[in-house]
Amino acid sequence: MAGTRKELLPSGYVQGWFLDATGAQRFFKGTKSHAETLRIAQRIEDDHRQVKLGYHPPPKSFDKARARTFEDVTLEYLAHGRACGGIGGRPWSAEHAVKRDAGLTWWRVKLGLATLADLDGILPRVEKALRELQDAGKANLTIQHRATCLTAFCGWCVQHGLLGEDPLKMLVAYPKQAKHTRRAMTAEEVQKLLEACNPARRLTYETALSSGLRANELRLLTPADLDAARGGLKLRPDWTKNRRHGFQPLPSSVMARLVEASKGKRPDEPILIVGEHTARDLDKDLERAGLLKHGPGGKVDFHALRVAYTTFVIESGANIKEAQALARHSTPDLTLNTYARARQDRLAEIAEAVGRAALPAVEALPALRTGTDDAPITPETEQKYVTGMLRGSAQSHKIRPINTLTNGRAESHALPPVKNKDLQERNTVEQNRDTVAQGRTYPNGAQEVKPKNSEATAQNLNVRGQSQGKAAQEKYVEGMFSSDADFARLASTWPGLPPHIKAAIMALAGTVKP
Repeated sequence: MAGTRKELLPSGYVQGWFLDATGAQRFFKGTKSHAETLRIAQRIEDDHRQVKLGYHPPPKSFDKARARTFEDVTLEYLAHGRACGGIGGRPWSAEHAVKRDAGLTWWRVKLGLATLADLDGILPRVEKALRELQDAGKANLTIQHRATCLTAFCGWCVQHGLLGEDPLKMLVAYPKQAKHTRRAMTAEEVQKLLEACNPARRLTYETALSSGLRANELRLLTPADLDAARGGLKLRPDWTKNRRHGFQPLPSSVMARLVEASKGKRPDEPILIVGEHTARDLDKDLERAGLLKHGPGGKVDFHALRVAYTTFVIESGANIKEAQALARHSTPDLTLNTYARARQDRLAEIAEAVGRAALPAVEALPALRTGTDDAPITPETEQKYVTGMLRGSAQSHKIRPINTLTNGRAESHALPPVKNKDLQERNTVEQNRDTVAQGRTYPNGAQEVKPKNSEATAQNLNVRGQSQGKAAQEKYVEGMFSSDADFARLASTWPGLPPHIKAAIMALAGTVKP
């Protein structure tokens, strides 16, 4: 039976006692009134009797923790993290601990959290706060990081018996998509950056681009981490993101410069100069190099150097496992779909290679189409293409629009129709005037032109270039070529032909047999 002690406690309060559900005697500090303390003891003992009889569930450990202040439990959570809260029971990094502390402080103030009991039914208020961040223009990645601070705290409280269930278990995660996509710098951009950057930062950029190390990892790199015998860096768990020992191979040239830069430094002294605001420093160096921070494919910041490194690794021929190991990623998906980039010029080269392998019968046409890139088309390539295609299409007069060359590049061009009746008649007269009796007759009554030599051919075409409109000249070209001699004259006179005559012949070369 519940009761009280006659003697008062040194503080003047009455001490009460009761029998709990297990039959053990429990003492508690009551009030200064014996009668009031007795009533409290009897009520508590009755609650335990209801539990013993099975009318109520037994009390849980988290029931007592509900009254603990949110700030007090937060301090306990942060202390646990600094001791063994990281991967594999390792401590958090100092930077991570600061960010987690700031995030929980933001939630405590934002939601007015006084005790752990205030976390009951918190989900709608948390979702509203995250939507406000989104409306304020924060990136999804920033919003998710803010949410993770509170969800990780709630999960820890459940594991340690401070909460009965996770109040945020139904919280939908925001997609971890950065506001701006990072692009992989090209080799040309890297060269310009290294030539124009602050000399004190050049070795930092070289090491980042040839190892993929993050800014904080570069900042903590010391002479003790250099392994000249193996040609790389010894990675220590206390400064790598995955908190694991490892080894990162380096190009011999970069390794030699790191060894040289470490001379005269203490074993624990940083080798590289890495400022607190790496993005700002890189922006200045990009400006000196004349490079855009935001361009096709995304932006360039310091972490984009790691993107460039991963892309260079794959372009150098590494297989998936090798690329994953060099990038120090936990999964190939992270290497291929988050960091590596596909360059458009490489995709174009692969498309051409596929065309050469899959379509060998039309090898000449892709050769001419190299005019779509920066490589100029040589007269020899042009002549070979035209004469070869004319031989295959001399029997057809169904001219189709094709790609013709203009200023060294391929552009869409079709032969303009001759609509002026007088121009057509004059064209016929000019053609008949230059025909010979043994020539071949064409549907419009004209006969095949048979100049005595190649000079006469060029002169004949140039005269027409002065006396006739271009449309008539292009129409005339349709009936010029049928024999091997015609093609031989074309090859010898090609460099001296006017551009519009070349364009018309090129169009005829694109004719395909029915």
